[in-house]
Amino acid sequence: MPTKFQNVDEYIATFPAKTKGYLKEMRTTIKNLAPAAEEVISYNMPAFKLNGMLVWYAGFKEHIGFYPKPKAIELFKKELSEYKMSKGAIQFPLSQPLPLTLITKLVKLRIKEDAAAAAAKTKTKK
Repeated sequence: MPTKFQNVDEYIATFPAKTKGYLKEMRTTIKNLAPAAEEVISYNMPAFKLNGMLVWYAGFKEHIGFYPKPKAIELFKKELSEYKMSKGAIQFPLSQPLPLTLITKLVKLRIKEDAAAAAAKTKTKK
């Protein structure tokens, strides 16, 4: 049975040094952009939650998976074109540095989308 992680530190500790470094870099980047976001384990991988879920990320043998929701990927499709991606996931290879400028843009977009969704929810409750 696979490990069910209780926290992000426990998750990151299971990876080889190089992957750990990338995961820590991803974590720090997101934390700096969304300091009010709560770090959680969701789908057994690290994630950040503000009003709703912002982004997820995960370590793999050859890449870091980043999951900023499909709309964000669609909006940045051109800038993401050099990376393997699907509707909801982007793969950043461990053979290249993390594209922190691009990750920053995606996280900032998700923060705006999250705030707009929270505001819309508040309006409908009134």
